[in-house]
Amino acid sequence: MPERYVPKEAVTHGDGAATALAMAEAETLEGGRNGRGGSPRDKPRSLWGDAWRDLRRNPVFLVSALIILFLIVIAIWPQLIADGNPYRADLAKAQEGSAPGHPFGFDTQGRDVYTRTVYGARASITVGICATAGAALLGSALGGLAGFFGGWWDALLSRVADIFFGIPVLLGGLVFLSVVTSKTVWPVVGFIVLLGWPQIARIARGSVVTAKQNDYVQAARALGASSGRLLLRHIAPNAVAPVIVVATIALGTYISLEATLSYLGAGLKPPTVSWGIDISTASTYIRNAPHMLLYPAGALSITVLAFIMLGDAVRDALDPKLR
Repeated sequence: MPERYVPKEAVTHGDGAATALAMAEAETLEGGRNGRGGSPRDKPRSLWGDAWRDLRRNPVFLVSALIILFLIVIAIWPQLIADGNPYRADLAKAQEGSAPGHPFGFDTQGRDVYTRTVYGARASITVGICATAGAALLGSALGGLAGFFGGWWDALLSRVADIFFGIPVLLGGLVFLSVVTSKTVWPVVGFIVLLGWPQIARIARGSVVTAKQNDYVQAARALGASSGRLLLRHIAPNAVAPVIVVATIALGTYISLEATLSYLGAGLKPPTVSWGIDISTASTYIRNAPHMLLYPAGALSITVLAFIMLGDAVRDALDPKLR
């Protein structure tokens, strides 16, 4: 169970045995923080401490975290494992299979498939992380405010979120990105944030509504704590866990969405190196040169699976019902 801090001031206004018990609990917790009294075994653990302990013992988390760490490293420094140029082409080797120094073979323009697969991780990881961060920040802020203040703000956010939920993702991406001429990752990131924040907002709203009804929030409110202090100091730390779980799982979904939009020609565009672009190019030649499709598609599948596995492990660790 998460550690709940009960300030002394919150219990000096009661009476009877309940007040004495609350003061004893507050003094015990304060003494543990200051190193006075109690053994380390008796010191209460927080939700995050229990979650980290469970994650370190979970093989699913360890495997997925190692895969994601490796992908992030090669996305930042692809030259560590691929010293070639992803744009260098030799038409004499077009569609050839594996060769010494080129284990994945060549594509239709004679470019090294291995080098392009390694460099393609940069665009996909960048889109996934930036889109998830943007959607999580925007959705958490709007959903948290709606859940805390309620009233017309809550009703307005709910109706706006319903509008965005009614937009088909692929159709919206084709329409929105078809008018964008930029060849960078940022229009794709902006589109995913635009359609991804309502899900995070709904989760954040429900979590804040639940957290603000707890006794420690009511005690802080009775002592005169401001709305900002209540939201940032008492509610947000206890309501952020579901948002982290949903955002972690959504990251893998956003990477696959970017690849799908790029495959359809509405996402990233050449000369950007992307798994979706290479898969789209290779799909026409799947009979004659299946290696062109196999390796970028395999890299995409492993990446999405790793993030989904990580999200499942984090969800199991942060869910008190599973303890």
